[in-house]
Amino acid sequence: MAENERFDAIIIGAGIIGANVGFELSKAGYRTLNIDKLPAAGYGSTANTCAIIRCHYSTWAGVAMAYESLFYWRNWGDYLEADDERGLARYIECGGVYMGNEERYTDKVLPLFDEIGVPYEIWSTDTLQERIPGIDIGRHSPPKRADDEHFFDEPTGQLQSVVYSSAAGYITDPQLATHNLQRAAEAKGGEFRFNTAVAGIGTEGGRLTGVELADGTYIEAPIVVNVAGPHSFVINQMAGVADAMNIKTRALRHEVHHVPQPDRLDFEKDGFMVGDDDIGTYFRPEVGGNLLIGSQDPECDPQEWIEDPDEFDRELTDDQWRTQVFRLARRLPELGIPNTKKGIVDLYDVSDDWIPIYDRTDLDGFYLAIGTSGNQFKNASVAGYCMAELIQRVEAGHDHDADPVKVTQRYSGLELDMGAYSRNRAINRDSSFSVLG
Repeated sequence: MAENERFDAIIIGAGIIGANVGFELSKAGYRTLNIDKLPAAGYGSTANTCAIIRCHYSTWAGVAMAYESLFYWRNWGDYLEADDERGLARYIECGGVYMGNEERYTDKVLPLFDEIGVPYEIWSTDTLQERIPGIDIGRHSPPKRADDEHFFDEPTGQLQSVVYSSAAGYITDPQLATHNLQRAAEAKGGEFRFNTAVAGIGTEGGRLTGVELADGTYIEAPIVVNVAGPHSFVINQMAGVADAMNIKTRALRHEVHHVPQPDRLDFEKDGFMVGDDDIGTYFRPEVGGNLLIGSQDPECDPQEWIEDPDEFDRELTDDQWRTQVFRLARRLPELGIPNTKKGIVDLYDVSDDWIPIYDRTDLDGFYLAIGTSGNQFKNASVAGYCMAELIQRVEAGHDHDADPVKVTQRYSGLELDMGAYSRNRAINRDSSFSVLG
């Protein structure tokens, strides 16, 4: 690698959002370079994402961005405009069922669905039992841990709020989706380098000049985008921008578990993505006749913040495994409890209010697409498009801090105010302050 190479833009990170930022900037005519310390695109936390596609967020911007993302996934091959020798990732639009929190859905989510145009139906509990045979309709809230003395108490009535939306599903192979974006960016002239760590951010006179690599190589670029996922706060510290930001990010350890589906259910064929606020759990179909189970971060679940994202416990814990599997068994009583723990452990990149930061910084030329908190995989293409628009306008002289950039979306025509994702915003109290966003 020659010293002092020059690119128009360097993207730190080649996960799903980093690869999408590289693709969109390449489409806009920039000579881009994605740098990642791991061996391949989508090899980090993207590989372990649940890859759920859904629209139920707590804010207008959250719902609008998620709704726009549906059109990208439904038209994935056309959007990429490039072939991939590995084939294309598939979007399974199985629909989503959301239940157990009347205040959240009736007062917050459904009015946003109505305004933006997200399709939904209100289901009775009879319909719920018809569509998901064997499901328990009891109310067990608030969510509890398996060692709580009241965990196995009888239900206190029945579920009242059941919402179904056809606009939901999951991606079968999130790493393949990222590889698709790598190939699409490369077709537009973008480059990717792996097993390459960033050791420093170069500046001169308040302006970014490029990045220094761990091997001592310096690569010049007037634009650098931090899309480093759980390492985002480390890169911000390198750049010296962290202290000036009102909203910051941290890395949070998270577990997701896999269990065999109940015999009478065929979720691979007819299943739904289910968000269950009543027990604090979500689940969806997984390959091999399994269910994937994750936590919706209820208050009773401990949070393990990680100071060094390169050093954390990657082993499943007995306590969280038991809690999540037992929670699901309360909703699906025919669920078997396996003797062997199966699942994945990885890190979320979490902002102070669990809403991402898509923004410029006080260091001219240094941009952020961070704080994606386990809920932005679905929005990668929208984020890439919005970041490319924001970068082009700021580099042309627009004062985004004083007059936030507004981006008209390609498919829905909705106008997204990027000020909602500012690093200097106040804490957004409409947020769920959880992975739900």
